[in-house]
Amino acid sequence: MKRVLLVGLCVIVCALPAPAQPPAQGAGSTVDPFSKMLKTSFDTVARYLAGSAEKMPEANFAFKPTPEVRSFGEILGHVANSHYSYCSRLKGEKNPDEGNDLEKKTAKADIVKALNDSIAYCTAVYAGMTDAMAVENLAPPAPPAPPAPAPTPRLRLLLGNVTHDQEHYGNLVTYLRLKGLVPPSSEPRR
Repeated sequence: MKRVLLVGLCVIVCALPAPAQPPAQGAGSTVDPFSKMLKTSFDTVARYLAGSAEKMPEANFAFKPTPEVRSFGEILGHVANSHYSYCSRLKGEKNPDEGNDLEKKTAKADIVKALNDSIAYCTAVYAGMTDAMAVENLAPPAPPAPPAPAPTPRLRLLLGNVTHDQEHYGNLVTYLRLKGLVPPSSEPRR
C-alpha cells in the first residue's frame, strides 16, 4: 500500500508545472506590470480618440445628437482639457494650457492639433511611470477652503484619465455611427 501511495505521489509531483523562472528584462517583462498596462490602455484609447477626430468631416464637428449634449468637437476639446489637467498634476507642474479652453475651439484643424498635443503631453507621463511611482501619494492641490483634501496616489489619476477618455470615446462612437462612419475600434485589424 505504501508503494502505491509513493508511486501516486511521484506521479502527481511530476505532473506539476515547473516553477516559473523570473522573466528577463525586455520584451514580455513583468517589471512594472500595472504602469505598463495603464500605458497600453492610454495609448489605445488615445489612438481611438485621434482616429475619431481624423475620421469625422469638419462639417460634423458641430454635430450634437440632441441640443443638451456637447458637440463632437466640444467632446474632443473637453478631453484635451482633461489631459492637461490630469497629467500636469501627475507631473507636479502647473497646467501648461491653463486658461485656454480647448472645448471652445471650432475648426477641425485646431481641435485635432489641441487633442494631439494633449495626447503627447500625457504620453510622456505614462511612458515614464513605474509601479513604485504610481502608488506614491501626490501632494493635494491647494484647497479652496479647509479642510485640505487627502493625498491621492498617482494611480488614481492615471486610471481616472484613461477611464475618462474611454467614457468620451464611447460618446464619439455614437456620433460617428449616427453619421454613418465606422469608429476606429471597429475597423478591421491590419
